[in-house]
Amino acid sequence: MFETPAPATADRMLAAQQHAADQFGLRATGRRVWGYRGRTLSSAAGPHWLRVVCAEAGTEGGMLWNGPSTSRALPAAVPRPDLFRIRDWTTDGYAYRAELYALAPDPMVSPRPVLDEDPGLPETWWKEMVAALDALADVPPPPDREAVREEYLRRVIPQFTGHQADAAITWSTAHGDLHYGNVTCGPHILDWEGWGRAPYGYDAATLYVYALLTPETAARIRAQLAPVLDRPEARTGLLTVAAQVLQAQDRVDFYAELADPVREHLAHL
Repeated sequence: MFETPAPATADRMLAAQQHAADQFGLRATGRRVWGYRGRTLSSAAGPHWLRVVCAEAGTEGGMLWNGPSTSRALPAAVPRPDLFRIRDWTTDGYAYRAELYALAPDPMVSPRPVLDEDPGLPETWWKEMVAALDALADVPPPPDREAVREEYLRRVIPQFTGHQADAAITWSTAHGDLHYGNVTCGPHILDWEGWGRAPYGYDAATLYVYALLTPETAARIRAQLAPVLDRPEARTGLLTVAAQVLQAQDRVDFYAELADPVREHLAHL
């Protein structure tokens, strides 16, 4: 999803991936998927998916480190690959965690987070996604996991959108990074490190906003997600996603592409 990191980081993570594969009796194959600044490295490993996450020794743990493992307690109605095994180790000042998943049986919707064209997803896909979002929203928001902090959204929404968050925010449990590079044509939802409390509708708003580069597609997606996005309490979730795009447009390429469509959408709110 991100570019290959600096050579020293890439070499270190590739060595860690090889160590993890050896421990599981597998061989990493196929396309390498890098996380931000090389923090994670994932690829197929035989009939499985192998993900390695890294942190400086002594800083491991916390929300992002434990997200995938804690997500195993979420309802089975939220479709995601099974996480079979976890192995932790520390070497040369770095802590590593290897996670072995079932390999998703279907391809990703998009090779990057945003849509450049209509993916042609059937209506059944959207119905299953809405059902998954409903099942996730029914989970009481965990007190120790915040996908979006209230103080953050109350600051960035007025600063970048010109609107205000609702006085009383409806909170629910969210994936927290539900873009088109994290969902398959199954659908299966991947990458659970950032799940937690977010304003209601945040995940659905992400799917909608990240389709705005193709207006006709976005309109169809907006209609499919109407059971979530038409609820008044979803407004703050939508404004949060819009604010995040505009805040990061100078740092993230696809946010820069989305900035003008997001501003146009905000003008009609």
